[in-house]
Amino acid sequence: MSDTHGSTANLRRAVASQPTAEIVIHCGDGEADFEAVKLENPAKMFVGVRGNCDWNSSLPITEDLTALGKRIFITHGHAYNVKYGEYEIKLAARDRKASILLFGHTHTPAETYEDGLYIMNPGSLSGYNATYGIVDITEAGVVLNVVKLR
Repeated sequence: MSDTHGSTANLRRAVASQPTAEIVIHCGDGEADFEAVKLENPAKMFVGVRGNCDWNSSLPITEDLTALGKRIFITHGHAYNVKYGEYEIKLAARDRKASILLFGHTHTPAETYEDGLYIMNPGSLSGYNATYGIVDITEAGVVLNVVKLR
């Protein structure tokens, strides 16, 4: 998920709607929401990065995570100018040998696959048209799915 911007209730609903999810990833702009929900769900692993609106944050700008043998590159996207295109962020993901790229910042949900790289922007989890993403990693492969919060 990404860009909760104070919508802690939406973040709680998203996490509750995916009870079997083992890892919750927040792609920035909502550190306070992320930290609150993290405390409420001690059985889940939480990974978060700093967004451009996470002032005075101690979270990193980028994070690398490996899950079931798939390397995941996580960032908010502002440091890679994603509002002007995805070239820089894809290059960074490939430099890190990532299989999966997760980022936010644009508030526009998207899921694609390009030359061995699964790419997802879960959109924004704030507001009426709130969305988040599911990354399902199995031995058979990777499936990305953007979900509208209900």
